[in-house]
Amino acid sequence: MSIKETKAYPETGWGMPFVNFWDSTVTVVNKAKNGRSTQSFIDEGLWKSVTDNLKEDDYVFIQFAHNDEVPSKKTYTTPEQFRNNLIKYITETRQKKAIPVLLTPVARRKFDSTGRIVDTHEAYAQIVRDVAKANNVYLVDMSEKSMALLQNIGPAASAYLFNHLVAGEHPNYPEGKIDDTHFSELGARKMAELALAEIRNLKLELADRIVMRSTK
Repeated sequence: MSIKETKAYPETGWGMPFVNFWDSTVTVVNKAKNGRSTQSFIDEGLWKSVTDNLKEDDYVFIQFAHNDEVPSKKTYTTPEQFRNNLIKYITETRQKKAIPVLLTPVARRKFDSTGRIVDTHEAYAQIVRDVAKANNVYLVDMSEKSMALLQNIGPAASAYLFNHLVAGEHPNYPEGKIDDTHFSELGARKMAELALAEIRNLKLELADRIVMRSTK
């Protein structure tokens, strides 16, 4: 979701195009940061920077797992820690009379030998679903929706949604890049559109403020 540094372009977080689909009554504040887990986001004071500025009826969109679920990363959290951190986010959001919305993690581009998309977030995405259900929290199932999108597009064409570059294509990556986790500008827009569609499906009050602009 994060706003990428210029040196990372054309890598694009899906929170970047997301801001462009709202009318003038909505202000989107994107606090997401690359490489953070539910725990490091707290430890670095990033979560406090969210709660300190929350007002009644604000929406808080909470999406983690990519950096929580990998044991080899310093940001790893156990399933129990991940669950407890999500509950902390929900509780502290509600204490400010704001509205938490949980999102499962967006899919990585990984296909098996038969061309079927592989769920790399299965365990942690399910924790998000379980926490949402147990705590009566709105859920946007980005894992399910993004996997379906990638499956529909297929192994070859789905590469265009990710930060794939050949050598010399972009000055930020002179030797090229094959990244099946982070999005291209097109991929980020597609993920933002999935989130917007789910906001409408949930019939959130916020949905009435979505403005879908033409790309022509």
